[in-house]
Amino acid sequence: MLSEQEARDAIIIALDCDRETALDLADKLSGKAVWVKVGMTLFYRYGPVIVDDMRSRGLRVFLDLKLHDIPFQIRGAAHSASLCGADILSIHGLGGAAMIAEGRAGVEEAAAERGGERTRLVAISVLTSMDADALASIGVTDELSSEVARLASLAVGAGSDGIVCSPQEAADMRALLGPDALIVCPGVRPAGAELGDQKRVSTPAAAIAAGASKLVIGRPITHAADPAAAFEAIVEELMS
Repeated sequence: MLSEQEARDAIIIALDCDRETALDLADKLSGKAVWVKVGMTLFYRYGPVIVDDMRSRGLRVFLDLKLHDIPFQIRGAAHSASLCGADILSIHGLGGAAMIAEGRAGVEEAAAERGGERTRLVAISVLTSMDADALASIGVTDELSSEVARLASLAVGAGSDGIVCSPQEAADMRALLGPDALIVCPGVRPAGAELGDQKRVSTPAAAIAAGASKLVIGRPITHAADPAAAFEAIVEELMS
């Protein structure tokens, strides 16, 4: 069971839409929600202004760009993303230890320049749209849970603050990475919600009980007839 503030802070609302819709949702949720996710759909079209839009409404931003490139490029990209206002930034674990270390260096440089809290990094382990068959199709023959654990250990050892994994792996990742790791879980759906393209899913309360730090929830809130009421219902679930 979480306190009300802990429950609000645990939910990241995924704004995978156009800017007008995102601003409307942000206005409806401002003062209730703490976090939003700005992903590729918004950022590639509108750029850093969309992060400013969210922060001006009092919302913190998980900038989910899944950075993956050579280490030199990632250092610069992480630095730029941090300066534009990202509170949390995602980076691919598959990029390797050197790439993640350079991402960490980039956000540390940005924090030194602007002052204040450093952008936290979370490494993508295995996308929640993938299952064992999908992994095998790209040549990964390890058990899915083993692949997640391998990438998590590598990423955190190289300077990531935590990982992104499905809620089904959250308990193992909490045991592996310890109490301070930031474990961000997409693939979270309230009971009865449509699964969409997610394959490894859980309810909000079960994900938190398993060890998740934050839950990324999109369509069950953003496509609801009353997004604020849908958000509040999840807060209530996490408090009960």
